[in-house]
Amino acid sequence: MRVLAVDPGLTRCGVGVIDAVRAGRRAELVGVGVIRTPATDPVASRLLAISEGLDEWLDTHRPDVVAVERVFAQANVRSVMGTAQAAGLVLVAAARRGLPVAMHTPSEVKAAVTGSGRAEKEQVTVMVTRILGLDAPPRPADAADALALALCHLWRGGATSRLEAAAHTALVTGRRNAYAEAEAQARSAASRPRRKAVVRSQASSADSGR
Repeated sequence: MRVLAVDPGLTRCGVGVIDAVRAGRRAELVGVGVIRTPATDPVASRLLAISEGLDEWLDTHRPDVVAVERVFAQANVRSVMGTAQAAGLVLVAAARRGLPVAMHTPSEVKAAVTGSGRAEKEQVTVMVTRILGLDAPPRPADAADALALALCHLWRGGATSRLEAAAHTALVTGRRNAYAEAEAQARSAASRPRRKAVVRSQASSADSGR
């Protein structure tokens, strides 16, 4: 399974792509980068640039699922609006390609990667670097956050992805039992004892295009 994850933002939109190997017990870096837009540009132009950047990433890497960080209200309303707008672009881009989309909260991502839902950004970056066996930490933090989100989905979002994909299949093909079949499989998988994940990889070079 290939996961493309997006840490949405209007000024910096982090994008990370990883492949699952050995039934998801290991992960391999495919690409990571940041889509940037100048704060001085009109919002419409910035959103267009992000949309075009996302299209490039999706068309180049052809993921099986897209993960995006769930937007929460913060004190800075202006910042939240920009983040929400960028997240909306991700949803639309994925929907155009018929890709399932999963949303994970920041605390979910931190807990999945570091073991603590209250971890600092630098802790997340350190763990992402170790897990993927990178020679250097991904910079800026938005890039590391995108990879952390991808890892979170790889480890915790498999059942969700199967259900969403089944729902899409049922809608397109009329197979009413597709969702029920996937749900039963997900429950069966969740009931089985889980082995501790061991994730190591050699980072492959990729043109981030940013």
